[in-house]
Amino acid sequence: MISGPRTADSVESASPCVPKTDARTPKMGAKMRRSIDVFAAVALMTFLLVPSAASGQNQEQPMSFFITSVGPGDGANLGGLAGADRHCQSLAAAVGAGNQTWRAYLSLVAGGGQLAVHARERIGEGPWYNADGRIIAANVADLHGDFERDRNNMRKPNGLDENGDVVNGVGDQPNQHDILTGSDSHGRALAGAPNTATCDNWTSDGEGRAMVGHFDRLGGANSSWNSVHLSRSCSQEDLVATGGNGLFYCFAI
Repeated sequence: MISGPRTADSVESASPCVPKTDARTPKMGAKMRRSIDVFAAVALMTFLLVPSAASGQNQEQPMSFFITSVGPGDGANLGGLAGADRHCQSLAAAVGAGNQTWRAYLSLVAGGGQLAVHARERIGEGPWYNADGRIIAANVADLHGDFERDRNNMRKPNGLDENGDVVNGVGDQPNQHDILTGSDSHGRALAGAPNTATCDNWTSDGEGRAMVGHFDRLGGANSSWNSVHLSRSCSQEDLVATGGNGLFYCFAI
């Protein structure tokens, strides 16, 4: 049987099944490509930025706290607060940290025209880090346990001097864990005469007494780092005899 002539319609119907293209198809593809490009860019930025933030958190913090490696050598006669501050500044400068302003953690008892000075109000707001970059406390309240006890990291492993050396404590020879503060556990001046808690406001190397803390939190009637017991007297010999060496805390403000 002879078929009739093939028309355009018959040719189209006889062609293989090929999907028809829509004029909108290229536009849909462009939108998707743009979405993928944006997603890839965001993912790349996230990948690059997250490690940077993490590395920033791990950067070593500059020293802003230390225990003096040595005292002035004249017992509790530190030359008053001004002399104690100069000692902190000098020790810090010797190890390259003199670009900060340093203050001794010491209180003054009111008397003889002298107003009370509270150690906690002399040291700035924090945070403070030792020579190894370990945090001592985030702020004044945490340092003193105002709202919760033991929010600071004042312990023997963290009790470093300006050189980064651990200060002698209980179990070491000689034990030098007595740290001059003249303060109560909240960092405030004690009541009484100046010679009963601050060795005449840090000007006496003879008679008188000073309140001390234990930086290693060991020994004594309590585990306070800043207020455990009174010294035997203000002389260098008596400070050494009871487990000290005329040392004190220094904080950068």
